[in-house]
Amino acid sequence: MSKVIGIDLGTTNSCVAVMEGNEPVVITNSEGRRKTSSI
Repeated sequence: MSKVIGIDLGTTNSCVAVMEGNEPVVITNSEGRRKTSSI
Protein backbone atom coordinates (compact mmCIF):
# COMPACT_ATOMS: atom_id res chain seq x y z
CA MET A 1 0.00 0.00 0.00
CA SER A 2 1.27 3.48 -0.86
CA LYS A 3 1.92 6.13 1.77
CA VAL A 4 0.99 9.79 1.50
CA ILE A 5 3.65 12.23 2.68
CA GLY A 6 3.67 15.99 3.03
CA ILE A 7 6.81 18.12 2.87
CA ASP A 8 6.92 21.73 4.05
CA LEU A 9 10.02 23.44 2.65
CA GLY A 10 9.88 26.72 4.52
CA THR A 11 12.37 29.56 4.29
CA THR A 12 13.24 29.21 8.00
CA ASN A 13 12.21 25.65 8.96
CA SER A 14 11.13 22.50 7.14
CA CYS A 15 9.19 19.43 8.24
CA VAL A 16 7.85 16.16 6.85
CA ALA A 17 4.68 14.27 7.79
CA VAL A 18 3.16 10.94 6.75
CA MET A 19 -0.52 10.01 6.85
CA GLU A 20 -1.28 7.18 9.30
CA GLY A 21 -4.94 6.36 8.72
CA ASN A 22 -6.75 9.70 8.79
CA GLU A 23 -4.13 11.55 10.87
CA PRO A 24 -0.85 13.18 9.84
CA VAL A 25 2.21 12.16 11.88
CA VAL A 26 5.20 14.51 11.79
CA ILE A 27 8.49 12.66 11.35
CA THR A 28 11.27 13.67 13.74
CA ASN A 29 14.80 14.41 12.54
CA SER A 30 17.99 12.78 13.83
CA GLU A 31 17.94 15.14 16.84
CA GLY A 32 14.37 14.16 17.76
CA ARG A 33 12.92 17.49 16.65
CA ARG A 34 9.83 17.92 14.47
CA LYS A 35 11.30 20.91 12.59
CA THR A 36 14.65 21.17 10.80
CA SER A 37 16.36 24.47 10.06
CA SER A 38 16.27 25.29 6.36
CA ILE A 39 19.33 27.51 6.60
